[in-house]
Formats: sequence, structure tokens, C-alpha cells
Amino acid sequence: MCGRFLQVADAQALADFFEASPPDVDLGANHNVAPTQEIYGVIASPSGSRQLRVFEWGLIPTWASDASRRASLINARAETVRTKPAFSDSFLRRRCLVPMSGFYEWLPADASVTALKQPVLIERVDHDPIAAAGLWSAWRPRGSGDNSAWHHTCTVITTASNHTLRAVHDRMPVVLERAEWETWLNPATPADQLEALLNPALESSLTFCRVSPEVNSVRNRGPFERL
Repeated sequence: MCGRFLQVADAQALADFFEASPPDVDLGANHNVAPTQEIYGVIASPSGSRQLRVFEWGLIPTWASDASRRASLINARAETVRTKPAFSDSFLRRRCLVPMSGFYEWLPADASVTALKQPVLIERVDHDPIAAAGLWSAWRPRGSGDNSAWHHTCTVITTASNHTLRAVHDRMPVVLERAEWETWLNPATPADQLEALLNPALESSLTFCRVSPEVNSVRNRGPFERL
């Protein structure tokens, strides 16, 4: 799974990188993004241009009666994203890119040394932002009326880890390369072509290192020491 990641570039820098229009707000650097927090996502506008928008991390399906499952829907499995009711409509209609400066996983604890699991930071070898495949949704409580604020939420699609990351975790975000962004964001792309993109990242594209256990607490926003 992907349960914690980094977004440290400012809004304008991300907008420039993804050739998108920037949002009205800058969320600031967060080296420890946790579920339900606000993050950036890249979507295609009706005109076809790209927009960098603010989302809450944890998908609330459009048909949901409440937001109680949001924290459990931060990830969508590539193997079932097309058919699972929580994700199927967004998979066909509302896809996004989730920019990450990197993401975290945890090695099993060594009981002889510490009871804490060891966090590991995974990032691109070239240090560019990771473009994770995501889905988004717009939701507001039923019966709340037209004046109620919409919640724009999103989820990160995961797949089996590549060989590089298998020693760390058996799942990883789907990492899309630049040549795949347009296909993923295009609302006219057939479902079979979309599914063909949901593969482990190239072996040579990612690297990882151990980081300070301070990342274990969601209250700490970093940055964190590399070990």
C-alpha cells in the first residue's frame, strides 16, 4: 500500500513540471502526508488543459451517504479498480496524477534492537516528482442543499512492487512516466488501455534509503534525516 508520502515542491513548481495551471492556494511543504490531509492532484479540464487542484486524500465515492470510509480508501488496487464499486466510476470518468516527492514504507521491526518499524523513503533516481496514478471524486452530504461545500477527494492506485522494492514492501504506487500522462488523463481513453498502464515502475527509476523514525508520527512534518 501507500500510506504516507511527501509533497514538498510548491504549487507553482508542480504546475510548471506538469504543464498545468496552478491552484489558488499553496499548501506548503509536507514531508509526511497522512490520510485525509490536503494534497495536490493533476486533472484534465473539460478543454483538455491540465489543472493542479487541491484534494483531500481518501476517496469518498459520489454515491456515499457519509464520509466514514474515507481513511480506508486512500489506495485502490490496480487488480480490482475497474470493478470495485468504490472506484469503478472514477476509474472511467475521473482520473488524476498525484505528485509525490517520494513515498514511505516500513521494514519489519528488529525486536532485538527496537520495537519500532524502520521507515524507508522511496524516490525517483532522477529526483523528479513521482507521478502516481490516482482517481478523484466530488462529494457532499446528502440533503445538504446547494450551498453545502463539495469535498474533492482522491486515492492512489497501487500495484505489485517491482524487484527493486520487493524487499521493502509487496505493493507500490503505479508510477506513470511522462509519455503516459496524456493517455491516463484523457477522458476518452478506453478502459483496456487504462488498465495496461497499471504496471510496476521501471526497475531503474526508483531508489530507497532509511530515514529517521520521527516519520512514524503523523504530527511530524519533517524534513527527516536520511540514515
